[in-house]
Amino acid sequence: MKKEVLKKFKKMFEDQQKSFLYNDRIMREDFHVDDNEKKDDIDQASTDTEQSLRLRLRNREMLYMKKLNEALRRIDSGEFGLCCNCEGDIEIKRLEARPTATLCIGCKEEEERKEVLTADGRRHKSLGVAFSRATS
Repeated sequence: MKKEVLKKFKKMFEDQQKSFLYNDRIMREDFHVDDNEKKDDIDQASTDTEQSLRLRLRNREMLYMKKLNEALRRIDSGEFGLCCNCEGDIEIKRLEARPTATLCIGCKEEEERKEVLTADGRRHKSLGVAFSRATS
């Protein structure tokens, strides 16, 4: 992959990391709930719901942060843009759409075909078909 393209992705990943770190600080400071502000059960329920949503958001950001760190490691090691499965090139259009992709489109499609059946033999719900037992 060309150096200019790698630099573009590296800068994008580093900018996203900085943004997450900034957002984390804001969430800690701006959304702190003082125990004295909780007045009744409705306020408590609202606070609990808000905190739950914030935790879910932070968990998602942390998972994405791990992907960013892995992508930066792959850039530094010269592996960025190579499929982890077949070691072929990942198309630039795929990387532009999903910059942290580690599989080429062919390997990703194959992985998704294998996921059609879950461990207990049920069809995956994202296929738009109700769960049903697979017949052998």
